Amino acid sequence: MENQKIRWGIIGLGNIANQFASDLLLLEDAVLTAVASRDNSKANEFAKKYNAVKAYNSYESLFDDREVDIVYIATPHDSHAELSIRALEKGKHVLCEKPVALSYKDAERMIETSRKYNKFFMEAFWTRFIPAVKDILSNVENGIIGEVNYIKADFAFIGNETGGSRLFDKNRGGGALFDIGVYPLFLSYIILGFPKEIVSKSIFHKNGIDLQTSMILQYGKAQSVLHASIVSESDMKAVIGGTKGRIELNSPWFMADGYSILINEDKEAIITLPILGKGYAHEIIECQNAIRGNQIESKLWTHQNSLDLSKIVEEVKMQTGLSF
Repeated sequence: MENQKIRWGIIGLGNIANQFASDLLLLEDAVLTAVASRDNSKANEFAKKYNAVKAYNSYESLFDDREVDIVYIATPHDSHAELSIRALEKGKHVLCEKPVALSYKDAERMIETSRKYNKFFMEAFWTRFIPAVKDILSNVENGIIGEVNYIKADFAFIGNETGGSRLFDKNRGGGALFDIGVYPLFLSYIILGFPKEIVSKSIFHKNGIDLQTSMILQYGKAQSVLHASIVSESDMKAVIGGTKGRIELNSPWFMADGYSILINEDKEAIITLPILGKGYAHEIIECQNAIRGNQIESKLWTHQNSLDLSKIVEEVKMQTGLSF
C-alpha cells in the first residue's frame, strides 16, 4: 500500500463530513471511493459533489466494499460505537468522529475490537494534528513558559434549536459536553495529563441535555478552568499559563492558525502556522501514514489517550447528572 492511494469511505453525510471530504480532495495520495447514507439521494448528491466513485444507501454495503480501506464515521454520537465496531469486524480501518463514544465502556469495546482485528482505529481529534497545536506542545515541553500551572479554554456558540438540530437532540447524544466540551478537556489533557480531581456543574435544557457545562480540573500544581456552551458566545482563545509566561492560541483555538508567546507581558513571539484546507487534512495524513506503517493506532493520539479522555468526560457526565 506504500505507493497506492488510500481508499476512503464516508458514512454520515452531514456538515462535518462535507468539510472532511473537501479536505480529502486536497491530498493526492487519498481517494474517496464510497459514501453511504440511509437517504439514497443524499448519498448520490454527496458522491457527485466530492467525486466519490460509489454511493450506497446503507452503511453495511459500504462496510462490505472490498475497495474501501478506511471508513470515516461522521454519524451522530449515539451510533459511533456500534458502527465503528461493525466496520472493524468487516476488516476496515476506522477514523471515528469525536467524541469516541457516549460511555467509557463503549470506548473500551471499540478499542478492543481494533486490537482483535488488527485494524487501525483513531478518534478524529483533528485539533491534535494541526500545526499550531503540535508546535505549542513542543514549546511547552521545552519549558519556554516554565512549569504550566494554569489553562483557560472554552468552546461556546449560540446553537440553533429549531429544525431538528442534532445538537439539541438527547436521543442522538446532543448537548454541550459531548459535542464541544470534549475540546477544552482535550487541551488540558494533552498538556497536563489525567487530572487528580474534577469539579463540574451544568445548566440543563428541559429535555435533559446540558446547555452549558463548566469544569475545573485539579492537578498537583495546576488548574484548568474550562467551559462549553451552546447558548452563549466567547472569544474562544485558549491561554496556557506557566511560571515564566504564557502562550495564547489564536481564536478559535481548536483550529488556530498560530499563537503568541508572552514573557512578562511582552509579546516575545507571534507564530503563524496556517492550517491545510479546513484543518481535517492533517488528521487524514496521520491516518494514512499509520496505515502505511501497519500501525493500529496513532502515536500522537493513541488508543490510551482516547480512553483517558473518555474517562474524564464520564466523570463530568456523572457529576453533573447528565445521562443518555
